[in-house]
Amino acid sequence: MGEQQHVKFPQEVIDEYAALGVDLQALFSAGHLGTRMGVQIVEASAEKVVGTMPVEGNTQPYGLLHGGASAVLAETLGSVGSMLHGGSSKIAVGVDLNCTHHRGARSGLVTGVATPVHRGRSTATYEIVISDEEGRRVCTARLTCLLRDVNPGDAARVGAGA
Repeated sequence: MGEQQHVKFPQEVIDEYAALGVDLQALFSAGHLGTRMGVQIVEASAEKVVGTMPVEGNTQPYGLLHGGASAVLAETLGSVGSMLHGGSSKIAVGVDLNCTHHRGARSGLVTGVATPVHRGRSTATYEIVISDEEGRRVCTARLTCLLRDVNPGDAARVGAGA
């Protein structure tokens, strides 16, 4: 689960962050929590972010996918989309997350797809649809992120992979 994967980014995003000397793979990853939960980001742009997460290891006592695990996947994908929308001069900070759980999942992978509902100057809102391997909707989430200006210390932490 801890192996480094390569996310498919638009070339202009790769170029923008390379010019700043920022580790793009680390910046747009699922972070430490996502790594522990097996979240893998497969594709990332401001228009669409796709990621997967195993059900195994992320269940509640009844053996079903934990609602909090779905929330982690949703917030990860929506945050990545918001960061890409904001660009290198902004940091996306989640301020509201809403999850509706439609059905349980007991095994396999779930896939989340985040698409924008609103992309403004100071906020970005994404809808995230999480489906099981049969394409059945497991969860629908909505995440709103505040887009705040990067402070000088933020870039140093990101560049160091923090």
